[in-house]
Amino acid sequence: MEQPDLFPDTASSLAGSVDDIYFVWLALSGVVALVIAVLVVVFTIKYRSSSNASRAVAAEAIHEQAMHKIEIAWTLIPLIIFLAMFFWSTYAYYQGVTVPSDARPIYVVGKQWMWHVEHQSGQREINELHVPLGQPIELVMTSQDVIHSFSIPGFRVKQDVLPGRYTTLWFQATHTGDFRWFCTQYCGAAHSRMIGRVIVMDSGDFNHWLAASDTTGSMAAKGAARFRQFGCSGCHGANANVRAPRLEGLFGKSVRLRDGRTVIVDERFIRDSDFLPNKDVPADYDPIMPSFRGQIDEQQMLEIIEYVKSIEGVPQGAAQ
Repeated sequence: MEQPDLFPDTASSLAGSVDDIYFVWLALSGVVALVIAVLVVVFTIKYRSSSNASRAVAAEAIHEQAMHKIEIAWTLIPLIIFLAMFFWSTYAYYQGVTVPSDARPIYVVGKQWMWHVEHQSGQREINELHVPLGQPIELVMTSQDVIHSFSIPGFRVKQDVLPGRYTTLWFQATHTGDFRWFCTQYCGAAHSRMIGRVIVMDSGDFNHWLAASDTTGSMAAKGAARFRQFGCSGCHGANANVRAPRLEGLFGKSVRLRDGRTVIVDERFIRDSDFLPNKDVPADYDPIMPSFRGQIDEQQMLEIIEYVKSIEGVPQGAAQ
């Protein structure tokens, strides 16, 4: 019978720094715990009730100047160590949350009890994720129902997946192979079934997999069809009679709102505009947008977002 590994694979560009910090903290904690344990044992034996050892205050036997040096030492040394660990951990944290500009976006929807994955080119997967070796991957994630959490131990990455919000997670695989992922947030009776695997492939094999996978079109193409299906083009299309913000080139730009705030048009803004249209109304426009909550599911919403991202040109109206 194959024995389980004592420690997960180290299979991403982030994993090494996470492991280094973990083992240094483990060593520091172990040294402190060992010193305290030894002192407890020594003092327990030396000052037991039957011992004749003097119980006078030890400081009385130490010169005042020497005592000050000891106090400064036991204050400054731990402070320096913990500040160094703090800045090291902060640097590693920002590495983990700063998505590289060349990352490949892949969209993930968690639902009871499965993971739905969709690539920009339209390939869909259930509880599996094929990625190329050595390329940064950005997962844009949301939940259809309750709070989930997406964790890949071999890559040392984990991110909560929340209903009504988009969260991101990125990694760059450094080894080919299969790596398990888990839901680490209890999400219901079949929580243990919320598992899957990341399949890391050489670039050539990944391109072959993309070409061989069945698809009915890219996410942007599917989003364009949804855009027409739900009547969005009637207001936001180039020939629309209704005065509504144009969407060409709008994604990533700043928009001034009726309440004076300025926000960036991102995935959250587009989703809220469809599901909570009165939340962030662009300046100079009336709040006449209907809500599509209950009509568009999270998977369809991601396709519409990908379509909006793909629209090029100079926006008219809301973008400032």
